[in-house]
Amino acid sequence: MERSQLSAANTGPLAGIRVIDLTSVVMGPSSTQILGDLGADIIKVEHPDGDNTRWIGPARHEGMGALFMQNNRNKRSVVLDLKTTEGRERLLELVKTADVFVYNIRPQAVARLGLDYAAVAAANPGIIYAAAVAYGRDGPEAGRPVYDDIVQSAAGISDLFRRVDGAPRNAPVNLCDRVTGLYLTISVMGALYHRALTGEGQEIEVPMMETMTQFVLGDHMAGGLFQPPIGEMGYMRLLNRFRGPYPTRDGYICIVVYTDKQWRAFCDLVGDPGMIDRDPDFATQTLRTKNAELAGAYIKKYMPSRTTAEWLEFCREHDLPASPVNAIDELFDVPHLKAVNMFSEMEHPSEGTIKVVRFPANFSRTPPSVRRLAPQLGEHTDEVLAEIAEERE
Repeated sequence: MERSQLSAANTGPLAGIRVIDLTSVVMGPSSTQILGDLGADIIKVEHPDGDNTRWIGPARHEGMGALFMQNNRNKRSVVLDLKTTEGRERLLELVKTADVFVYNIRPQAVARLGLDYAAVAAANPGIIYAAAVAYGRDGPEAGRPVYDDIVQSAAGISDLFRRVDGAPRNAPVNLCDRVTGLYLTISVMGALYHRALTGEGQEIEVPMMETMTQFVLGDHMAGGLFQPPIGEMGYMRLLNRFRGPYPTRDGYICIVVYTDKQWRAFCDLVGDPGMIDRDPDFATQTLRTKNAELAGAYIKKYMPSRTTAEWLEFCREHDLPASPVNAIDELFDVPHLKAVNMFSEMEHPSEGTIKVVRFPANFSRTPPSVRRLAPQLGEHTDEVLAEIAEERE
């Protein structure tokens, strides 16, 4: 694993943009970290108690937990007690120097702090004011608290598991937080582009429930797209019990046999040539999707006949998509990820050597960078307040 230094130059496409970040936990911080990787100056405003994820271990030092560090690089931490007059006034002074104001605390709490859109826009009319919330303001659930787990159930993700194996459950990743965080990032960048063209700031609301509903139904609207419906909802290829991964002679593999060409190659290898031409359930891609469980069961039947390595070699020869099942602690050794320098080691000023996962996209002219690692609580309070004092003069 290569050793990397913090970037000395900010070359990202958002260099010069300042973001006031009142987000915590995962959804908001994952979004603002993307903006930071792309060059924006992220000023993370924290309560004196700090972002909750600071205390989620493992950690070498209290307040610098792994989850917090993974979502808060390229940020400066400023501690302000926004329940005090002084804290609110200092925040509004920061707003005057900023391009974006983003939060994911509940809207009624923001209103109580006197930091609703009207108040923030009064301090800076060109501000992009972005709220990541649980439910949109016009619905009966507006203002309710949620976490990722709740929205996985509410937006149908848990039910997808039920349809596959009979029991609802949640995906073991903060899927809703991170997807909604991506929509938040996209929305902020769209608003920045609009402001560059017109000079107009605006208010943005990104609700988790609505975001994940669109995300889920992008795959699973199916017959419900048409009115009246012409079939059941759900994309059957994704919902079948035999989608994989499949057990091989010595492990597991994920393989997708999809097109007619791929099916013929697979059937030839397993000694059943011409199967898709003989069997009416498999004759076309439409039929194989409709009969996805039959197709999955057919593939699964043959997987134990070879080792994972033998299947991977066959798939490379015939251009079939396939992958071994990598454990999360094996990702650092995946040859492709090593070849593209996905991981590096960096030296954190207080936490020692840490592994860093780089921003995944490559830019030819304005590459993203890691310029600072996750901050200590309030590490940059004096620095940032001194900057805005200078800018007022």
